[in-house]
Amino acid sequence: MFISISDLLKRVPCAKADIKGNRNAPHLSGSAKFYPWANGTIVKIELINLPIKPSPFAVHIHEGKACVPDDFSKAGGHLNPEGLSHPAHAGDLPSIFSNNGYGYMIIYTDRFRTRDIIGKPIIIHMDPDDYRTQPAGNSGERIGCGIIK
Repeated sequence: MFISISDLLKRVPCAKADIKGNRNAPHLSGSAKFYPWANGTIVKIELINLPIKPSPFAVHIHEGKACVPDDFSKAGGHLNPEGLSHPAHAGDLPSIFSNNGYGYMIIYTDRFRTRDIIGKPIIIHMDPDDYRTQPAGNSGERIGCGIIK
């Protein structure tokens, strides 16, 4: 049975992360929602109070297990079960743009399914991903984090 993306987004997501900022973006908050679709996942991200600066902000799923307040280093590196070079990691997502501190993005990826990311952190970085620099795209400090549940 085919279901449209607009109908899919009306359903309860299969997984969700509540994203909070750290000392570099103390008012940053939002969510990432994950919906199984086709042979992959629809990812819907909504953020408020992003730092006011030139956009965009990198977004990655990481391999770690924790979002320790003010120290998101426990989130580990990018989700990369196949050992590929950046930007082909499973956790490499497009950067999100901000409009006066508000960011909204819906994308489809076939790099992971929702069951593969439960318990993993999603990270928002201060800078855009350059999609070249190894191992993580020179995307700057980690300013937001949420554990996918």
